[in-house]
Amino acid sequence: MNNRPARVAAIHDLSGFGRCSLSVILPTLSTMGVQVCPIPTAVLSSHTGGLGEVEFRDLTNFIPACLEHYQELKLDFDCIYSGFLGSEEQIDHCLSFFSSYPNALAVVDPVMGDHGKAYRTYTETMRNRLSELVQVADVITPNLTEACMLLKIPYIKEGLTRTQARSLLAKLGELGPKYVVITGVELATGKMANIGYDKVNNSYWVVACDYLPVSYPGTGDIFASVLTGAFLTGDSLPIAMGRATYFVERCIKTTFSYSSDPRYGVMLEKELSVLMNGRNSAEFALL
Repeated sequence: MNNRPARVAAIHDLSGFGRCSLSVILPTLSTMGVQVCPIPTAVLSSHTGGLGEVEFRDLTNFIPACLEHYQELKLDFDCIYSGFLGSEEQIDHCLSFFSSYPNALAVVDPVMGDHGKAYRTYTETMRNRLSELVQVADVITPNLTEACMLLKIPYIKEGLTRTQARSLLAKLGELGPKYVVITGVELATGKMANIGYDKVNNSYWVVACDYLPVSYPGTGDIFASVLTGAFLTGDSLPIAMGRATYFVERCIKTTFSYSSDPRYGVMLEKELSVLMNGRNSAEFALL
């Protein structure tokens, strides 16, 4: 009988300061009872969002060495979860991880840009090659900018109608994944929401969230991590979306109430206990 916790190989960068990537993925999934095996793609003194000159160490060659060691140990993984990648070579290494564990839940957070613009480190070639990861994924969690990049369409600036939202989700599903979640979408109604598509059951979901006039690094990492943890502990897509939305919204509201510098990320530490109660969830509805 296997009594071990679900085990995730998390292929992301590690920023020492600023609460993003592995520094939030580890505590989030661990609190949900999931074992995280971090595979850092790079180590940074802080994230790159306005905190001065960043110390950076590339760890591209570390990724295949980890895979080789884990296979020697005959380790099983229940999930392979990739995020920000720094080069085409790292995309190749992620593809090797996914192919080496075909029965693991494949989660791809296609971190490429935000607010209608690509991150400066992502070349057009890299953006095109991210679709290779999307093709083998079970779950993808783009924001609206990344969704438009993956579909090679102009960024949609106006609020999405129900028809537009469902069309975007379905087209992303056609690229390969079974589950698609687009985060931080403004709807034509004026509400902010996270929207999702369950291709297996052909169902579309929406979870509305309150808007605050602030942006924090790492909230996408936290959302994708809670969603992943919820899947691994048996939740359906809408319940997983509801849990992730609720937790991120709690973190944002708490941090905003303290007038903390947005560059420092959300005060995750004050809200982690919320994840121990699996019933905490935002309301979800059919889209």
